[in-house]
Amino acid sequence: MRFFLFPLLFIAQINAQEVLFEGNVFDSKTKEPIPYVNLSFLNTLKGTSTDENGHFYLDIPNELLEHKVHISSLGYKDTIVVAQTVYKSKLFHLVEESFELEEVVVSKSLGDSYVLNPISSYSLTGGFDSSATPWVLALYFPNIGAQKKYIENITVFFQKNPKFSQRTSRFRIRIYGVDSKTKNPSNDLVRKSLVLESEINKDYVSLDLSSLNIEIPENGVYIGLEWLFISNNWYRNIVTNPITKKKSVEDRFAPTFSGVYVKNQNYRAMVYGMGKWTDFTVKSKNGTENFVPAISLKLKKSN
Repeated sequence: MRFFLFPLLFIAQINAQEVLFEGNVFDSKTKEPIPYVNLSFLNTLKGTSTDENGHFYLDIPNELLEHKVHISSLGYKDTIVVAQTVYKSKLFHLVEESFELEEVVVSKSLGDSYVLNPISSYSLTGGFDSSATPWVLALYFPNIGAQKKYIENITVFFQKNPKFSQRTSRFRIRIYGVDSKTKNPSNDLVRKSLVLESEINKDYVSLDLSSLNIEIPENGVYIGLEWLFISNNWYRNIVTNPITKKKSVEDRFAPTFSGVYVKNQNYRAMVYGMGKWTDFTVKSKNGTENFVPAISLKLKKSN
């Protein structure tokens, strides 16, 4: 079982001559290129990401130049602009998001560790793919109890994909707070870009965050998995229409994140794409379990 992240929205039907939409994204203050910026055409399923040098390119129908593009990156203000503006100038400057640094209080003594959403290999039952435009897939972890807790480790599991031939693929981990009203992901709790590699012969990767002393907020935390539409992650997939039996070629991007069914209803999965968060809800056949991304969160209590 595999899910493709296409939330319900209006999809523009476009048939026209294609143009090359390319350019570079820079920091408005430092003028340095920004890697791994996601660009998504609103109300369509078209998008791309900048590479390590801040460069992006994508073949698009000419009509899309009149559409708006959502440009987003960790640590910068989300921006929406008409594609024609970027197409003509071949560059775009993102403004750094201003925020107040909270005082970090490091406990002198931390107690025992424990794991939220522990996962074993036999419980992995499906996965999540991404194509057409970049997405963030996020899982909510509640903060239960009054004792202070700190993130020690994040483990992400993958599905093997025989159609992806590269040795490694890259993705970014996002750590979000929780909006007190909507209960959706809010601000990034970590401004450092946490870009990881998944290896083709391994089914998981772990990230040690103990040195950052990230305290779990009162409302809990979302752990997000962000696809990067870069050349190293690209692969081609041939699909057959179940009705017409005609074959078509799709561009897809690794990695394929594994999923699990969990009974704990606190674990809420959401998807971020084209500027908004959407609930991702899939129930088991008996309706008692939710299908969520296979992410484990290791916490450490303060003494």
